[in-house]
Amino acid sequence: MAESAAHIAAEVRAKRRSAVESVSAALVAVAALDRDIGAFCALDPEGALAQAREVDARIVRGARLPLAGVPVAVKDLIVTKGLRTTFGSPLYAGNLPDEDDVSVARLRAAGAVPIGKTNTSEFGYGPIGRNKLFATTRNPWDPSRTTGGSSAGTAAAVAAGMIPVGLGSDGGGSIRIPAALCGVAGMKASWGRVPLYPGCRDASQPGASGWESLEHIGPLAARVGDLALCLSAMAGPTPFDRHSLPHEPGAFEIAPPETLKGLRVAFSADLGFANPDPETARIARGAATRLARELDWAFVETSPALADPQAVFDALVALDTDRRGLREMAAAAGHAFDGKLARILDRDWTADEFTEAIMARKRIARTVAIFMERFDLLLTPTTACAAFPLDAGEPEGWTPFTALANLTGQPAASVPAGMTAAGLPVGLQIVGRHLADAVVLGACAAVEAILPWPRLATKIAAPESVAVAGAEPQAAR
Repeated sequence: MAESAAHIAAEVRAKRRSAVESVSAALVAVAALDRDIGAFCALDPEGALAQAREVDARIVRGARLPLAGVPVAVKDLIVTKGLRTTFGSPLYAGNLPDEDDVSVARLRAAGAVPIGKTNTSEFGYGPIGRNKLFATTRNPWDPSRTTGGSSAGTAAAVAAGMIPVGLGSDGGGSIRIPAALCGVAGMKASWGRVPLYPGCRDASQPGASGWESLEHIGPLAARVGDLALCLSAMAGPTPFDRHSLPHEPGAFEIAPPETLKGLRVAFSADLGFANPDPETARIARGAATRLARELDWAFVETSPALADPQAVFDALVALDTDRRGLREMAAAAGHAFDGKLARILDRDWTADEFTEAIMARKRIARTVAIFMERFDLLLTPTTACAAFPLDAGEPEGWTPFTALANLTGQPAASVPAGMTAAGLPVGLQIVGRHLADAVVLGACAAVEAILPWPRLATKIAAPESVAVAGAEPQAAR
């Protein structure tokens, strides 16, 4: 899947290939490449090929579909009608939704074809792709290392060339972190641009109903143009998401290069409190400096006057979590949580802790808004280090940069900035003003043009002999 989603859709619309051919090629690639990576936790070849045939029929009837025949993957936190959605938890191992998330339904309406679900941490409460149901997802650049998370499987599938674009979710960096570690592009739009339902909004599903004030759904892709294409298809209001924003024409049109000349841009290697790996900081700073030189930016190294917001973020995540519902559900099933989710459920939070976090968030949002009056963009490393070994513990403070944009709701993306001496990708985070999604996309496209990145981590071509039928529907690995 070295082709872009835009190119695939153009070919299908022009009838130079069929949607069935496009989807079949993706299924062949998954069968050939995913055994050693574990990006997918469920596949639906029969359903995907049936939908592809319907896309071809719609094309014959004259439909103009912006994502015609584009095979996509959907993170296992995002519900899909008739396709198992486990949220990465044994508590939902047999969950078969009877509706699509709004984002999935809109991608289908635009002609995209979901081929399966991709791996994640349990309910997204962890920055790597590990849970108790499926094998841990591995990084295509080095299978001994992590992909980051929690949109681990989608990032790995795109990086390996199984699909051109896929869906992730981002409550504190879960699109941008794996995008950085896997060397692909990923973006969360301004909060409310892409609606969420039932994810985060359906109180009948403890665990899946968390993260409401922080969560975003967005795409990961090998090309910036494909991010814009998917965001355009998913955006717009729905009565089921009270936070969703009205449709704004041109919101995701990539700002042309000439409009990016002379922007006021801030770069910070540490946001004033982080401790990034020196090589990661050097690569991100080099990319930002190169962009500033090429685009004649008014460029300074500075950051908002903020302390580490991690404690505020953790309290808000806990506030958004159905703690009683999850404890009762786990007790009935004999299930034990671990990691961050266990800490959230076990801690005896007070009302004062929650209200203090809400007030702190308001102060953070005001401070950043004042800061962004001076700057069009804020650039940082996406993560504090490159991908680390799976058998090692998570480095302390390795994701300090991403949660800020979830607290403020600003548009934020990660694009590849370069490679470490060990051959691992490093991401550059690009944060824009509230609702300035097109400027963020334009800056991402500028990175793509000025600092081209390797499109695929895995160079192995899927053999023609691999049969599409060899992929078992909803096969869990």
